[in-house]
Amino acid sequence: MSSLTGRTALVTGGSRGMGAAIALRLAQEGADVAITYVHSEAAAQEVVAKIEATGRRGFAVRADAADAGDAAGAVERAADDLGHLDILVNNAGIGVLGPLADLSLADVDRVLAVNVRGVLLASQAAAGRLRDGGRIITIGSCMAQRVPGPGGALYATSKAALIGLNKALARELGGRRITANLVQPGPIDTDMNPADGPYAEGQSAMTALGRFGSADEVASLVAYLAGDEAAYITGTELSVDGGHAA
Repeated sequence: MSSLTGRTALVTGGSRGMGAAIALRLAQEGADVAITYVHSEAAAQEVVAKIEATGRRGFAVRADAADAGDAAGAVERAADDLGHLDILVNNAGIGVLGPLADLSLADVDRVLAVNVRGVLLASQAAAGRLRDGGRIITIGSCMAQRVPGPGGALYATSKAALIGLNKALARELGGRRITANLVQPGPIDTDMNPADGPYAEGQSAMTALGRFGSADEVASLVAYLAGDEAAYITGTELSVDGGHAA
């Protein structure tokens, strides 16, 4: 029997990159999985088809994490359509990098709305729908632990905020055996940050292993945290960063 058989999950931002890898891995472990997307319904449906190819149920919901109604509504929709909810993976996020002086108020509002408010509202909604023993797993960033150069003020701020939120969720929900954990990826090979991109060499050099990670390596950690063997892990940060913070 797979480790997540009989469980259900929602992965926000699950139509590509790390989110897609996480959704597929949870399905391979036995979970029925809903994903959210914003831009490409076709990409989302491709992920759903891969989920269903594992024999599990999958579906996609269009939801913009920057929209307060969408952030909470996606959780309600997933719980209703799947019958219950066991796992929330807060993966949706955006990044705006650049000099501090060049950041516009619109940049600040958008990044904080998606990366912080959206995560808080989705977690709030999930707290009311998760079964006892459930999981909230949030995808942060190595830049919450170490900012290697200029240009990361807004993005690092948004990801650092998740550290406090995660600890608070663990304390608030621990009585129901619901765990909350924060995964801090380092440079990960995705279409948004490819391992052969113009900034890849410098990012690889900042890791102890000298390479980018894969989305599947992040997904394997998330799957572990979602399973029974991680039932005593909560309120913590786990890095999958190749030694970026070492």
